[in-house]
Amino acid sequence: MKRRAFLKSGALAMFVAGLGGVPNFLAQAAGSRKLLLPYKRNKILVCIFQRGAMDGLMAVTPFTDDYLKKARPSLFLSPAKSEAKPLLDLDGKFGLHPSMQPFERLFRENRLAIVHGMGSPNPTRSHFDAQDYMETGTPFRKGTSSGWLNRAVGLLGHEAATPFQAISLTSALPKAFYGDHSAVAISNLQDFAIQPRGSQLGAMEAAKSFEELYDQTSSSLLNKTGKDSFEAMKMLKSVDTQNYKPANNAAYPNSPLGNSLKQIAQLIKMDVGLEIAFAESGGWDTHYNQGAAQGPFARNVQDLSQSMTAFWTDLDAYQDEVDVMTMTEFGRTVKQNGSNGTDHGRGSCMFLLGNNVNGGLVHGNVPNLAPENLEDGRDLPVTTDFRSIFSEVAGRHLNITNRNVLFPDYEGAPLGVMRKG
Repeated sequence: MKRRAFLKSGALAMFVAGLGGVPNFLAQAAGSRKLLLPYKRNKILVCIFQRGAMDGLMAVTPFTDDYLKKARPSLFLSPAKSEAKPLLDLDGKFGLHPSMQPFERLFRENRLAIVHGMGSPNPTRSHFDAQDYMETGTPFRKGTSSGWLNRAVGLLGHEAATPFQAISLTSALPKAFYGDHSAVAISNLQDFAIQPRGSQLGAMEAAKSFEELYDQTSSSLLNKTGKDSFEAMKMLKSVDTQNYKPANNAAYPNSPLGNSLKQIAQLIKMDVGLEIAFAESGGWDTHYNQGAAQGPFARNVQDLSQSMTAFWTDLDAYQDEVDVMTMTEFGRTVKQNGSNGTDHGRGSCMFLLGNNVNGGLVHGNVPNLAPENLEDGRDLPVTTDFRSIFSEVAGRHLNITNRNVLFPDYEGAPLGVMRKG
């Protein structure tokens, strides 16, 4: 972030975050510069990357498909009541994994949508390449320097009012946030380990302390505000994180994803100007002993569904402002392998949570899984380009309409995962 913009706006928001109010002289400073006020609520998009490639056919199973049942003799689950842990029948065709029970209520309430058969048009089965393509939003350009979420920040239509506009709750900034616009990685709010990254200018200025930057401003008002906001950062670390009480007794799992979403909820409720947040979930590369109703996969989907449901419950009055979207680089093979796992595949599924989501539906197209219908004779084909979903969510929720910048060279139609109006 340019120093001038940070001093004019970010300092104000940070000071407010620390003290919990808007002093008159700060309100006047904000008004005179026509800033996006730190106490004005924004629409917020929360993205969760499931790294390792989630098996969409196990998370949301087309249980009426006899070919899938034959292809997965030890991994297939059904909604039959005779099963110890049956699938959760969603619509007579698709069933949620039994460990994703927290999602069932959100689906019935039409707040949760599922998109099946989604993925990248690039057929790579390399984790690193596929993740890069998805995070840059350019599946056929390997050298893209910016991420699609960073470009989204630049298309929000206003200058950042706070350094918390784009936040990743990760130890390092994800590629989705690379680019010219300010984004910050915070591994833990309590430690407040900030690692800003963006343009070369931003990287150079990030090497300086916040206090030094404030010292260089000629405005005595902003100099004072900057000093106070630096102190607010220290207050944030010691007060808001340690004493935070989730609303409605929301029970977050004690997991990396659960802790990340809990901290994102804290930032949202502090009204510090957050608009785009990012979190990660690992462990989805299930080559060995994947398990069916129990095992590594079951534990992962339980963590995902419990974490997202706790986050949604915790948001309380902020739910109308927030949408949550998951993503994963590709899916797994239709047929299980000799190690009771699944190998790198193509299509997978994703989850969308929000009050303006076209929920209670499994969107997309999953064909009959006979070998002749599979990609390369082995994989669920990608029938929905991930950019179709990402661009629709960004357009409807964040009011970003410039798809040519957000996703260059993409002209696909929206899928209908968001409600109109």
